[in-house]
Amino acid sequence: MAKEVSVADPKLQALLTRLAGVFEPRDVLTELSQLIPYELDATTAFHARPLAAVFPHTTEQVVAAVRACNALDIPYLARGSGTSLSGGSLPIQGGLLIVLSKMDKILEIDLENLRVVVQPGVINANVTKAVAAKGLYYSPDPSSQIICTIGGNIAFNSGGAHCLKLGMTSNHILGMKVVLPDGELVTLGGKSLENPGMDLCGLMVGSEGLLGIVTEATLRLLPKPQAVKTVLAAYDQIDQAGEAVAAVIGSGLLPVAIEIMDRLSIDAIEKAVHAGYPDAQSLLLVELDGPTDEVLPQFDLLLDTLRKSGATSLVVPATDAERAKIWKGRKSAFSAVGRLAPDYLVQDGVVPRGKLGLALREITKLAAEYDLRVANVFHAGDGNLHPLVLFDSKKPGELERAETLAGKILKMCVDLGGSITGEHGVGIEKKAYMAYQFKTDDLDTMRAIYRSFDPKMLSNRGKMLPDASPDQLTGHVTTDRQHPLERSGVIERF
Repeated sequence: MAKEVSVADPKLQALLTRLAGVFEPRDVLTELSQLIPYELDATTAFHARPLAAVFPHTTEQVVAAVRACNALDIPYLARGSGTSLSGGSLPIQGGLLIVLSKMDKILEIDLENLRVVVQPGVINANVTKAVAAKGLYYSPDPSSQIICTIGGNIAFNSGGAHCLKLGMTSNHILGMKVVLPDGELVTLGGKSLENPGMDLCGLMVGSEGLLGIVTEATLRLLPKPQAVKTVLAAYDQIDQAGEAVAAVIGSGLLPVAIEIMDRLSIDAIEKAVHAGYPDAQSLLLVELDGPTDEVLPQFDLLLDTLRKSGATSLVVPATDAERAKIWKGRKSAFSAVGRLAPDYLVQDGVVPRGKLGLALREITKLAAEYDLRVANVFHAGDGNLHPLVLFDSKKPGELERAETLAGKILKMCVDLGGSITGEHGVGIEKKAYMAYQFKTDDLDTMRAIYRSFDPKMLSNRGKMLPDASPDQLTGHVTTDRQHPLERSGVIERF
């Protein structure tokens, strides 16, 4: 287990002295029993204990916390709900955890400009709830949208099922207030789609907390589409569904969403939420939206394309309730898969759409080679795979086999011309594979950008960039074998 921090620790005492009067006592956690729930994020395979945790309500409190850490050389991490699936929001051993979940206010709704200004702790789904009565919505929709926060979405450039046509978080964040690692507060971007100078707002999105802490964000709202048409296509083989994606895009259509689920995930979903899915080896979920006079003829073309692609059946929901049920199943997939095995690893690689079928066949071969089951659920439209490697950590060697298999899937994605991550980020989990995708010069450039913002490398130290910190904190590894993901020394295995 991680070393227990005593309140008498001189570094903690110095930190508390600097923050005295800035935070209410109830918003500062230092006791072991209080910190244990914050030792991990949704990755769950690793944990680390922070020196303390603070819960700011205002930008000024964030500034004070960051300035204190900078003065005392204490590393820190800001996070919201802690739903990261890459270890990106895992606390830093011996560092300060700045929890932004109480900064959850919608500050402004600008209907004239279709903009909304929010604090980072606002839940993703709550943005749409706040403007739904006006016929508007916020597009990025991660599967965890009922709990994940806008700040976390910005940190990892989250996507979601409807990112194919409408874009990732980066396409919907127009401005932000950011506390830089030295405590300076800056404003980037604004309400306009175009701003003079460098796109520093774009640089901040997806930087995984290394460059600063967002305390306000200006989001772009969209009018609800006039028409939405959805179809669920069943296939006898999963690679057929993968190849059907290329056929749909090749037909000239641009769906708002294209999702794939394999047999394992279908079975889990049915047991969990009873979505009423047809009996099939794989399902392709496709959705079109837009003006009615465009969507209806496009939907006829879509159905014809899917029939020609080998679909054994097509299910078209007749009501909004039926459509919602289909989507509830898809968005419940990750949690539902927990019914299939005691543990699983979620990967997040990307391959070109035209190579989806090949990638799925290769994943099937790898699963057989390592004698492990893999459930496939992913955003097929942009080639964003989410293979879930199932295992039992209580069985000797299974965790190691699962990690090796997951790593081979990531390398396969790169070999096919893709990426090690689409929306979950690099965090700690994929840091060991950054050098497989990027050249040394590329990584050096990323490190140089990091150091230009944070010379001491205190902000989310040890994440994303391999060997980025010259002074890693040490942590006890609780297994006999040190996995590459643990070499940073800022994490330990359960």
